[in-house]
Amino acid sequence: MILGDLAKCLLRDFIMNFKKEFKILLLFAGIFLLFYFLPIENIRLQQSLVEALALTKWYAQEHVLLCLIPAFFIAGAISVFISQNAVMKYLGAKANKLLAYSVASVSGSVLAVCSCTVLPLFAGIYKMGAGIGPATAFLYSGPAINVLAIILTANVLGFELGFARAAGAILFSIIIGLLMHLIFFKDEEERNNNAPAMVLGADEEGRPLYQNAFFMAVMVGILVFANWNSTNETSGLFYFLYTYKWVITALFSLGLGVILVQWFKIEWWKILVVAIITAIFALSIPAYPVAAFTIGVAGLTIILNTKEGEPQDWLQATWSFAKQILPLLLIGVLIAGLLLGRMGNEGLIPSEWISNLVGGNSLQSNVFASVVGAFMYFATLTEIPIVQGLIDNGMGYGPALALLLAGPALSLPNMLVIRSVMGTKKTLVFITLVVIMATITGYTYGMYF
Repeated sequence: MILGDLAKCLLRDFIMNFKKEFKILLLFAGIFLLFYFLPIENIRLQQSLVEALALTKWYAQEHVLLCLIPAFFIAGAISVFISQNAVMKYLGAKANKLLAYSVASVSGSVLAVCSCTVLPLFAGIYKMGAGIGPATAFLYSGPAINVLAIILTANVLGFELGFARAAGAILFSIIIGLLMHLIFFKDEEERNNNAPAMVLGADEEGRPLYQNAFFMAVMVGILVFANWNSTNETSGLFYFLYTYKWVITALFSLGLGVILVQWFKIEWWKILVVAIITAIFALSIPAYPVAAFTIGVAGLTIILNTKEGEPQDWLQATWSFAKQILPLLLIGVLIAGLLLGRMGNEGLIPSEWISNLVGGNSLQSNVFASVVGAFMYFATLTEIPIVQGLIDNGMGYGPALALLLAGPALSLPNMLVIRSVMGTKKTLVFITLVVIMATITGYTYGMYF
């Protein structure tokens, strides 16, 4: 009996070790075969590799410093300064549904960010206890319910398409959130039961609510106006805001400096030194405001790191989000560039294939437009000229709406990060819901327009 048990143990250990080593062998063999048969002489592959690197370079230049870093700081602030009681009260699984989904959709739409910039904010509120329904409503509404993008859609592509996009996006954020809540109701109950109990009547914030609200509003102002895009208008409110975007951003930054001194008790001279250096860069090289912005971010990082307590906690939480999200985003952008290229440039998948498959208003063309839109990466507002070009090449208005509803809210980089936050199952369901609803809406719209 003893010898039999010993033999079984040895056999089990041998099989386990063999499986482990066999997996490593398969990995080595796969890598070897990939490089051995890599068709590097193929012109399209060479072009696609260049497009992958070019898109990643563009993303790093245009989005990491101005979009993601402010978003990381906001997400870190949410996790440190907003109590779990407050998140559970307004966005938790047991919160009032009308209040929760109203807060999620409105707060998401106010940001007017792309599908990647919203991710740190989504991760922040979800990890703090927001229900899966309100959290995914916020995740969809941030990039999809972009007031400026909807106005431009109406101006460039027609009022009907602009109105349909606005109505569809608002309904989507609420319906998708409610469906996610219903589908994962049991998971949410278990997650809610495992969360610390909310103490009724306890202080919801470490500091007064108005201070946290003003603090968040100032940082959101920096994020929004640092990324305010041109509308090609020569007058009006949007033209004014774009013309003076950096002045407005500087005013919000000044407000942040005052908050750091008054409420975080950071030495005023540290803020003054960073402000002076940032101003010198801004005035010396006005054509490259991102340089001054980078100096300001670096200065804020140093200041927070030198102050124990809340400032250091805030910086550590910010860094934690950056480590989790940024590598996945860059990998996703590389893959998206390799497959689909940039605007006006092709990747491995020829653009004419896409144009041919989205013509008319068949169910298949709407499905294809939704799926392609879900995997492509759209920077804020870039989806409009892309759709315009596709319409000029025969794309139906139904598939155009499907792409506009699925594209800005999802992307391959976005999917990778969502999976790391809420798991594979929930991510697949969220993606599927967006694609199905975009398809149905586009197909229905195409029947009448």
